[in-house]
Amino acid sequence: MKGEIDLSNMDKTCVSAIRVLAADTVQKANSGHPGLPLGSAAMAYELWAKHMKHNAKNPKWANRDRFILSGGHGSALLYSLLHFFGYGLTMDDMKQFRQEGSLTPGHPEYGHTVGVEATTGPLGAGMGMAVGMAMAEAHLAAVFNEANYPIVDHYTFVLGGDGCLMEGISSEAFSLAGTLGLSKLIVLYDSNCISIEGSTDLAFTENVQERMKAFGFQTLDVADGNDLDAIGKAIEEAKADKEHPSFITVHTQIGYGCPAKQGKASAHGEPLGEENVKALKENLGWPKPEETFYIPDDVYAHFAEMSKQAAAGEEAWNKLFADYAAKFPEKKALWEQYHAPVDADALLKNESFWAYEDKPQATRALSGTMINRLKDIMPNLFGGSADLAPSNKTEMKDVGFFAKDNYAGRNIHFGVRELAMAAMANGITLHGGLRTFIGTFFVFSDYTKPMLRLAALMNIPVTYVFTHDSIGVGEDGPTHEPIEQLAMLRATPNVNVFRPADATETAAGWYLAATSTKTPTALALTRQNLPQLAGSSKEALKGGYVISDAKKQDMDGILIASGSEVSLAIEAQEELRKEGIDVRVVSMPCMDLFAQQDAAYREKVLPKNVRARVAVEAAGEFGWGKYVGLDGATVTMPGFGASAPAGTLFKKFGFTKEHVAEVMKQVIS
Repeated sequence: MKGEIDLSNMDKTCVSAIRVLAADTVQKANSGHPGLPLGSAAMAYELWAKHMKHNAKNPKWANRDRFILSGGHGSALLYSLLHFFGYGLTMDDMKQFRQEGSLTPGHPEYGHTVGVEATTGPLGAGMGMAVGMAMAEAHLAAVFNEANYPIVDHYTFVLGGDGCLMEGISSEAFSLAGTLGLSKLIVLYDSNCISIEGSTDLAFTENVQERMKAFGFQTLDVADGNDLDAIGKAIEEAKADKEHPSFITVHTQIGYGCPAKQGKASAHGEPLGEENVKALKENLGWPKPEETFYIPDDVYAHFAEMSKQAAAGEEAWNKLFADYAAKFPEKKALWEQYHAPVDADALLKNESFWAYEDKPQATRALSGTMINRLKDIMPNLFGGSADLAPSNKTEMKDVGFFAKDNYAGRNIHFGVRELAMAAMANGITLHGGLRTFIGTFFVFSDYTKPMLRLAALMNIPVTYVFTHDSIGVGEDGPTHEPIEQLAMLRATPNVNVFRPADATETAAGWYLAATSTKTPTALALTRQNLPQLAGSSKEALKGGYVISDAKKQDMDGILIASGSEVSLAIEAQEELRKEGIDVRVVSMPCMDLFAQQDAAYREKVLPKNVRARVAVEAAGEFGWGKYVGLDGATVTMPGFGASAPAGTLFKKFGFTKEHVAEVMKQVIS
């Protein structure tokens, strides 16, 4: 395309426009990654212009195709597409790339920039989230579609590069996608054989196509990443396969068009340089190469016409949906229920939701009861465990399992894939129309953490069922006994970490999860049975409350505990009373919620003048200093636990009423 720009071939011209704008955007910021946008511009344009259902006038159209840029460092590509296709990103926004408060941050952020379907940056994360979106589409289609009324019928496209394919999360996710036969998932692999350190041959020589075939994907190959016809043919071939997800390898050159940088690792993560940007424009035959951010009016006119045509797709769907709603009013009502939040007030007053049997039970079992109550209240509840449903108690009864031959099933077999499972849960939630939960042992929350962090960053209400929450795991030993995980999750912004003590508090935890709109909820649940506590109440929704008060107003001290240690603290309270020492017991199921209460409430529960405080929790002590202060103490885990029956371990590590009482006495004295 070297030489004068060819306005008669608007497709190639528009590809050049994307490249030029992305290069200028990165250069002005003097920061960013121009290599991917330059190399992938052709495939991105071909997809958005000719094969993807989307409507800039209604970016949240329910039946739009989803596009995820898994290689989020190449955000200038996505922002250029959003700019040209009319999603509201102005040229001024492009000029503010990577600047404070701009709509064009360094990596795409969901909820911040219109048209961004997922927050991406950690490589491979977008691949996992795309699989979740495809799962959501398949499930909703099975629930709602009727003959001649395919109201849920769209594709999930994800674009990523060598780094995304190196990360293990993509293998986990694609393995399940192939097993499930998610034919509406189409992966575009930007294969440029370059990573930050140089050629991918340094550390990545596998046959990716053969790996994807083994996962159960249709594999396609495009030899020239600038051949729009070949790219388009591959996309249509991918759509034609109704049995398998598709993986399209598109061979590109990183930094394409820039003579000094094309095909080199230096094109990946640094601006091209002003002279190289000018050389790029000259090489592409771009007019006014010395001028920055110059786009001919004809280019904008062409993009506007394509956007107008794309909007017609939604108009046709709206008519189809109106006919569907008239013919199937019950389905229309169900659709509205799926896409609306649960009635929080009704759930709070629902006596059957809060009811429990007065007998010792593990909070994991109580959580299982709550899940099965919620499944009828929330028909859009869709979730499962990492091969641990019998242990996590996460199976919803009588609603089937999501599988290749039963997309209507509501239970998900994620397999032993915690990291990808957490990414898929993000994708399911981001898709819309569904509420999801996932489950594993609490110690393996380590495997979910990177994607849980993204959920918190995106303000999406995924629920995590983390069972076997302490040394109560017992004989499995320290590899399975979580110690630092509570502190890890409590340190994560915008996550409600809820560790309930009994049935009422477990119901409170699930109420919090079900009604949350912007915050993930992590439930830390016991393996061992716990007693039902007389003082527990819906006050647990405040994060911390007085579960067993002192007899006298001028109490001697305060015991603070969570989960399985609350009943222990109450037993220690009784022991202390035998010696004339009167203390209050505070249950603290959720530090995050307690911190959100007003100062008056927090003072009422934990009066500042009562400095004798002991926190009791079968986990690491990190984080408790805020509540026990310089004068207080903790009964917590000093190390990693051991392998022995749970009762033996609780005694070994000092979780007895006698030891807790003794520590309280030492603090008081």
